[in-house]
Amino acid sequence: MNEENQQSEPCQSGQNHQDILVLRERDKMCGTDHNPNPASPNKRPSANGNGTRRSSVSPDTVLNLEQGDPTVFEPYWKKMGDKCTMVISGGQWMSYVSDFTNICFFLEPEFEDAVRRLHRTVGNAVVDGRHIVVGTGSTQLYQAALYALTSPGGTEPISVVSAAPYYSSYPDETDYLRSGLYRWAGDAYAFDKKGHGDYIEVVNTPNNPDGTNRKAVVKNRPDDQVQGKLIHDLAYYWPQYTPITAPVDEDIMYFTFSKSTGHAGSRIGWAIVKDKEVAKKMAKFVEMSSLGVSKDSQHRAAKIMGVICDGYQNYKAKNPELFFEHCQNLMTERWERLREVVERIDIFSLPKYPKEYCLFSGEFNEPHPAFAWLKCKENIDLEKFIRGCIKVQGRTGRKFGTDQNYLRISMLSKDEVFDHFLERLSTIKAISNGY
Repeated sequence: MNEENQQSEPCQSGQNHQDILVLRERDKMCGTDHNPNPASPNKRPSANGNGTRRSSVSPDTVLNLEQGDPTVFEPYWKKMGDKCTMVISGGQWMSYVSDFTNICFFLEPEFEDAVRRLHRTVGNAVVDGRHIVVGTGSTQLYQAALYALTSPGGTEPISVVSAAPYYSSYPDETDYLRSGLYRWAGDAYAFDKKGHGDYIEVVNTPNNPDGTNRKAVVKNRPDDQVQGKLIHDLAYYWPQYTPITAPVDEDIMYFTFSKSTGHAGSRIGWAIVKDKEVAKKMAKFVEMSSLGVSKDSQHRAAKIMGVICDGYQNYKAKNPELFFEHCQNLMTERWERLREVVERIDIFSLPKYPKEYCLFSGEFNEPHPAFAWLKCKENIDLEKFIRGCIKVQGRTGRKFGTDQNYLRISMLSKDEVFDHFLERLSTIKAISNGY
């Protein structure tokens, strides 16, 4: 859940129990103008011509890197100018209905066509012969998938599991409605399917928070008596985050406009579903919970997806101005800068990812996930430490079903916020005494 309203807790020495001691060059406070990291300079070109500009981020500002708000892609779309502009008249798209003959009657045909075209362009999912269900972001589609796989229900709720570290919102989203159809049952690695019966396993790949590629855990254990069903959360299976190694072809796969293009405010997601009856149930859930999905948002998403695909259709050779190449270069640069800082201060560690051949780019690429999964070498409450000492809010590993010395940090913030994060992180010199 969101913790951005927490108050920062400054580091103190002389506590009654074990202390955390942060040593900084020249004893400066966190987030000062001192910049020990040449990879993240304070100075930027200025509109007033004096060579620098005053930062809008003060040293006392808590940098919120807890949420994955994809504002990093905003400059690219601003640079696109009017290519994505559309005019909606007062009389357009007024009906609830798009097509009553479609399983998902509120799905706009233009949006469905754009989704299929985008996946064919990228090659990350099989869409031929599959049903498309549109939802208000992937959160609603997750709930719709749970409903579709568990209704009409049995004597006991069906267990829902995901391998730790799992996406921190899965437990709350699963249990929020207090449904009698399903319940959150925790870490898939620890799940005993013989003792709990039928289950649903959520496979998040690339995984949020640690960026690793995942496969089902429970389903691969030998046990023919227990029926397991899978939901694949593929929000981050796009070329800017990870190599596209194959088109995924699973029973239920869902994606989100938020992470594919960065347009989180449009609140659009879609599921690709094999089974017609499951797709019908998912569409029914969306109908009953929100009576469909905004047609305005669907058409905006279709327009933007079309601009992306047109770019690849018109440019046969690799072009750094195309969306996925641009964003891949951007994420690569950010990860290189972060790794440089982490290696220099030698207090934290980051996952190492193998290079894999990407069918989309035609090259061997290393993943550059949307989140950094930071681990402290000391067994401390890393969320509390980072917030108190350098005024950066991340999300604790405890919310992902793992230890407190892990912290998830968003890599998708605006440039200025990311620069300040690296600058502040660089000021940490040592941690002594732990907790």
